[in-house]
Amino acid sequence: RLSLHLSPVDSTYGAEPFDQTLELQGIHFQVKSELVGGSRALRISPQGLEIDNSDITRPLTGDIVRAEVADLDQDGSPEVYVFARSPGPRLPGELIAYAANRKKSLSEIYLPDLSENAKTAEGYQGEDEFAVLENALVRRFPVYDGRDAGAGRTGRMRQIQYRLMPGEAGWVLRVDGVTEY
Repeated sequence: RLSLHLSPVDSTYGAEPFDQTLELQGIHFQVKSELVGGSRALRISPQGLEIDNSDITRPLTGDIVRAEVADLDQDGSPEVYVFARSPGPRLPGELIAYAANRKKSLSEIYLPDLSENAKTAEGYQGEDEFAVLENALVRRFPVYDGRDAGAGRTGRMRQIQYRLMPGEAGWVLRVDGVTEY
């Protein structure tokens, strides 16, 4: 079972600032939360790429819960996965991820929306947790009796396993298995 723990709340920012440096295969990623123009943002600062080590800044809707580095496609170049979550029940989790292309530059990794598969999305009301397990990205969430706000939890969890694949304009995480327990 996966478990994530949210950071303690800080009324001046929303959560504890996040600042972690990860390294794999000679590439370093500093993953940091910051305020940009009064809004929360994620900054990823790579080091060790052969061509482009420019910072990437993305707006955040939630707070960074965890960051991991992995090589899911086992191509010798790492990816960085940042997991964010809005505090409160029934809010979706967020994944922001980038792959190092042959250790030269970063390309975004796309996670298709759950709504693209009605069966997988059935009973989904957020509260996602993400983790890298072995050579897959895993997402799990509680299953509700329906999509409306009054629906109650079924007591079941759905877990989706994704595999990293080349896409048309970058990388995409494709569903590789769904289990419920």
